[in-house]
Amino acid sequence: MASTSGTVINGLGSSFLCGGNRSQALWGASSIGPIVGTPAATRKRKLIVVAAAQPKKSWLPAVKGGGNLVDPEWLDGSLPGDYGFDPLGLGKDPTFLKWYREAELIHGRWAMTAVVGIFIGQAWSGVPWFEAGADPGAIAPFSFGSLLGTQLLLMGWVESKRWVDFFNPKSQSVEWATPWSKTAENFANATGQQGYPGGKFFDPLGLAGTIQNGVYIPDYDKLERLQLAEIKHARIAMLAMLIFYFEAGQGKTPLGALGL
Repeated sequence: MASTSGTVINGLGSSFLCGGNRSQALWGASSIGPIVGTPAATRKRKLIVVAAAQPKKSWLPAVKGGGNLVDPEWLDGSLPGDYGFDPLGLGKDPTFLKWYREAELIHGRWAMTAVVGIFIGQAWSGVPWFEAGADPGAIAPFSFGSLLGTQLLLMGWVESKRWVDFFNPKSQSVEWATPWSKTAENFANATGQQGYPGGKFFDPLGLAGTIQNGVYIPDYDKLERLQLAEIKHARIAMLAMLIFYFEAGQGKTPLGALGL
């Protein structure tokens, strides 16, 4: 009887029925030992659940193989919106990959802002976005030189702080790094992730966290969904801006191309 039971159990534990060596090992460790030759009163049923790793998403899901062109080994899918698209191998170096993601995020945010501004600006004034600065009726309280100098000064200060913070994270929220030392904690990175500071200042609506007893508590499930949505919209906006530039070269506007 014992030999018959052992034969049946070994058959159930085969790689064909159990799905491979790993499952067979788990079956053998959890089932065969307690069943064969063990009194019924002392038998214990053990359930082992093995979570399968999420497969990497691909920008060409229908194509199998293809090597690093389709499935680069240096991209593991951990970044938001990572679908394995890196045909030039720009992200082979982890340091460069981190910088390229930072650059993509910042350029994408500017592009989203620009696309909205172009549509609203032209709809409001009727002036094409590439002629707005030269239009005689444009409101210009400052001269071009004053505006350019102010922008270079302010943007230079902000970008320099972002540059330093990239190489030395959390260094730009301390008191000596901000002229308003009393509110330095508002500029601290509340999420611990580069490019997503969160906190009361950068997430005042609490889209990716909540404020409890005056302290910002990030919600990483919401943050992950928002990160993916943001990078997708950012990429679309950058492509839209590229199209706007080609249209401007032909004297066309986005609203004009849409017949509005």
